[in-house]
Amino acid sequence: MATPATPATRRREPGARGRLRVADRVYARIAARAAREALADAWSGRAERGGPPKVSVAAPGSTVTVRVAVDLPFPADLAALARAVRERIVAQVGGLTGTRVAEVVVVVERLVTGGAA
Repeated sequence: MATPATPATRRREPGARGRLRVADRVYARIAARAAREALADAWSGRAERGGPPKVSVAAPGSTVTVRVAVDLPFPADLAALARAVRERIVAQVGGLTGTRVAEVVVVVERLVTGGAA
């Protein structure tokens, strides 16, 4: 014979369980790490490297907008590197937080010349 469910053991629908609030700094840290990972291969073997990405986020409602400023190696396919950064940020932020990324703006702050080490 089954025992009746008590309020503590009763399963509620996901929308009725409450809300999750992710701080903007969490989105920023995830995005910064994703940008570094996306550019790791482009920087490997170079004598000089760029600085860390600078990230700002806005999370209005259920989406997040990310602005990331990066240094890129030169010469390189800048459009492909920016696309890789954008795609990695969308995948990481969305995958780790469940939040939809509405927009990623990649700003190239500096081109770093200096060939292979």
